[in-house]
Amino acid sequence: MDCPVLDQALILPRPPFSIRAYEPGDEAAWLDIHREADVYNVFRLETFRQQFGEDREVLHQRQAYLLDGEGCPIGTATAWFQPEDSTLGRIHWVAIRPVYQGVGLAKPLLAWVCDRLRELGHTRAYLTTSTARVPAICLYFGLGFRPCLEGTGRQLDWRDFLVRAQDEPRATAVRAYLAATLDGQAG
Repeated sequence: MDCPVLDQALILPRPPFSIRAYEPGDEAAWLDIHREADVYNVFRLETFRQQFGEDREVLHQRQAYLLDGEGCPIGTATAWFQPEDSTLGRIHWVAIRPVYQGVGLAKPLLAWVCDRLRELGHTRAYLTTSTARVPAICLYFGLGFRPCLEGTGRQLDWRDFLVRAQDEPRATAVRAYLAATLDGQAG
């Protein structure tokens, strides 16, 4: 999904929740959160290092942690970059512990990450996700991200999303956008 303009307003999580930047040792929290929240992937410390490297200053600038009222990490997302295009940022590895999902905490976390991308000089962003993640796609759409429809495979994925999300009330705007866009590309 692509966001051509990073213009989302910063939204703070409601108390007692808060957001902070990466601190040394957060690798363990990142792993725990992703292992709990993502049943589609396998996570190891090597996964973290392969995705983000080991530069703690870069991690502090770019990685966010959503905290519960006791200061324990319950979610994470990263404002990553594309070395070949300094204007393009990436929303990378978003996850929130399942017990905290669906209660309005992802939007402030993502807004924080988008704000950080802007602060770091990025003017647009993208993210990758599975079209099976209907609630996440609805959230991303609400923040200005739009489905990337380049290529037959992607168009088929998004047509599959239309079927998968047909009874999801939160997906009304995404379905309308896709129906108009996919129909326009078919003719």
